[in-house]
Amino acid sequence: MDTLISNVTVVTMNEKMDVLFGAYIGIENGKIAYMEKTAPQEQPKTIIDGTGMVAMPGLINCHTHLATAVLRNFVDDGEKREALEQLLTRQDKLDNRAAKAAAQLAIAECLRFGITSVSDLYYFPEATAQAVAESGIKANLALSSYRFIDQNEDFDFETDEQCKELVRLVDTWHGYDDGRIKIDGGIYAEYTSNFRLWEGIASFAAEKGLGIQLHLSETKEEVESCEDRSGLTPAELLSCHKIFDLPVTAATCACLTENEQTMLGKYKATAVATPIASAKLGAPTTPITACVKAGMNVSLGTGGAFECGNLDMFEVMRYACLQARQEQGDSSALPAAAPLMMATVCGAKAQGRTDCGMLKEGLDADIILVDFSAPHLMPCHNVPAGLVFSAKGGDVAMTMVRGKILYQNGRFPTIDLNGVVSEIMEYAIPRLLGESKEEQ
Repeated sequence: MDTLISNVTVVTMNEKMDVLFGAYIGIENGKIAYMEKTAPQEQPKTIIDGTGMVAMPGLINCHTHLATAVLRNFVDDGEKREALEQLLTRQDKLDNRAAKAAAQLAIAECLRFGITSVSDLYYFPEATAQAVAESGIKANLALSSYRFIDQNEDFDFETDEQCKELVRLVDTWHGYDDGRIKIDGGIYAEYTSNFRLWEGIASFAAEKGLGIQLHLSETKEEVESCEDRSGLTPAELLSCHKIFDLPVTAATCACLTENEQTMLGKYKATAVATPIASAKLGAPTTPITACVKAGMNVSLGTGGAFECGNLDMFEVMRYACLQARQEQGDSSALPAAAPLMMATVCGAKAQGRTDCGMLKEGLDADIILVDFSAPHLMPCHNVPAGLVFSAKGGDVAMTMVRGKILYQNGRFPTIDLNGVVSEIMEYAIPRLLGESKEEQ
């Protein structure tokens, strides 16, 4: 046995939502090999004292834009259109070097907050993949494709630059490190592209066994614009072009009709709720309960740091729960177990991962330890409720992926955080906001 976590409270997230007190988790070859309330007879190489800690599956952030961390708090109080214009203006100055540094910073933040896997829909996926590979985190990466040209113009998947980049990404990174990195097809949204691109990406994704990431029906204006142009809603239009025949992860699905929810439920599509990012933008939020009742898988995401300020999934879990209760006027509308499930089990399902999302023998040892000895977490009468309503990302003491510690008590063994910060301050920021030394 490589590692033993001893005397720890375990929130398994299994089918029965079992919570084990004073338990032991044994890890061997990156897998959970032992989990019982008695110590194993086999002597481990390393023992981690779990006294006062809660062990749970690593959190899965199903919608983010890692490289936007470089523009955190750049525009927080303007209108959505203003914020988007500012982002587009600055991101045009990004290059692979700056994007990699920004992604590394965001990954460090994720690990600090107990996130063991992310779904990233953005640009510079090659740079992001390099950062993911070096850090040890899991990721589903998608190039945010768009096509702002006449849909009647010729389109050739083989020669389109974004499609060529997708092919290169799949050839280089899909399945990397026994599936730690997966590549998805990516479409920014219905209104930034057209059916030729959708069908090209969908055909390639079907051939290669990829999922699809996109934004879907986030605002009423988006839906009304699509209806004016096509006579259909975004979900109906994309369905006509077979997008939902594939595993789709869609943010935020805030303005779906009941019929669309039912349709997407039949397709087993995933809606990603980003309650903090949506609220910060003054946008509608995902109707979590309705989507679940319609048969959809519902997971959680932060959005990018540019949108939501930080990548703390504990905040997202709490806000999702509070928002659902407030909107429905019912304090029982979304029990604490629901956002925990969305951030673990449902997140793994959205990413097409069967090796994580629960703490169970045989699954990957994607484990986080949350320090419950802090004053704001004592006394603890209900552990799941404590995780949702009282804990925060800063309470995470350790983050482990496949049995390898990636964060522990302020240290990042796989990330040179000082070097990343220097790269951000000396290269990325000057490049985005002025002239870098290389440009002078």
